[in-house]
Amino acid sequence: MNQALIRFIQFIVALVTPVFLLLTAGHLLINVWYLEYEYGKPDFPRDPFGFTQQQRLELATVSIRFLQSREPAEQAVRLLEAQRLPGTDRPLFGPDELSHMVDVKRFTDVLWRVQYAAGLIALGGLILLLANPRTRHAGYRGIFWAGAATAGFLVFLALFVLLSWRMFFVLFHELFFPPGTWTFNYDTSLIRLYPDRFWFDAGTLITLGTLGVGVVLAAIGHLLSRRRPAAER
Repeated sequence: MNQALIRFIQFIVALVTPVFLLLTAGHLLINVWYLEYEYGKPDFPRDPFGFTQQQRLELATVSIRFLQSREPAEQAVRLLEAQRLPGTDRPLFGPDELSHMVDVKRFTDVLWRVQYAAGLIALGGLILLLANPRTRHAGYRGIFWAGAATAGFLVFLALFVLLSWRMFFVLFHELFFPPGTWTFNYDTSLIRLYPDRFWFDAGTLITLGTLGVGVVLAAIGHLLSRRRPAAER
């Protein structure tokens, strides 16, 4: 394998690894455990319009099932359409909220395909390099650069999230969702279930968790490359 190809594989691995790790962290949070963790915090904001934390957990769990469904968003949305405000026969979500949730599922379904593709590319590139003793050291360096690229990008993202959260939140939604489709009144169910604090905590966990993994990968790649056998030099 010539040096140009080796460097190209290292570059591709370093490019897609942050994408894979960031999306994996996000995927892990779309789960009931995160709802239990977040709503269970003593300082998590209470709903000023009357949802208890237990009601929030039960109602939001259906949204998790909706996002995890293998059905297309237009079919899976019936899970949300069937929900009712506690103690009433009124729908939990209005038409605009349901439309936004359909957009969210379409978006996340695409993200998970990108996640799997990025993981396969990163893993495949590393296997190509690590399987051959003559390119194994390059594979170790590929691990280092993948971790370093992840850490570098996430340092920037962490600063953005922690110092300019509202700007990050708005830019993210403006970039991926049609204007005017993702803003709601404070008394709507989506905002009552998922206040700003919910998303700030999620963004912080995803960012700092991915940053930590990147640092660990960089350290592992660095240590492996320093300890390579003399035959691989």
